[in-house]
Amino acid sequence: MDATQEKLFLELRQTQEEIVQSLKRKDKQEWMKSILEDELADIQSALVKLESGSFGHCEFSGEPLPGDLLQLIPTMKSTKDTETLEHFYRKPIDSSFF
Repeated sequence: MDATQEKLFLELRQTQEEIVQSLKRKDKQEWMKSILEDELADIQSALVKLESGSFGHCEFSGEPLPGDLLQLIPTMKSTKDTETLEHFYRKPIDSSFF
């Protein structure tokens, strides 16, 4: 992992922990729980890719994904995601919000 990927890895781990803690609280609406669980799955997938060295490549074509977008959206999975960014955005997790 290079320095940028290391920074993303640490940030993803922190966000993962915040989501896990938020999900442990019982006062969640079902729709919010579903969003958090989806985000957690995306984060776990990105962490596995970082650890295996496959991070930053399209899951379908193997093409490199734009590095600047990966810094903003580290859970991006494919080149198609770059075409539909409004559906794939990084959700800030602020524990005071939940």
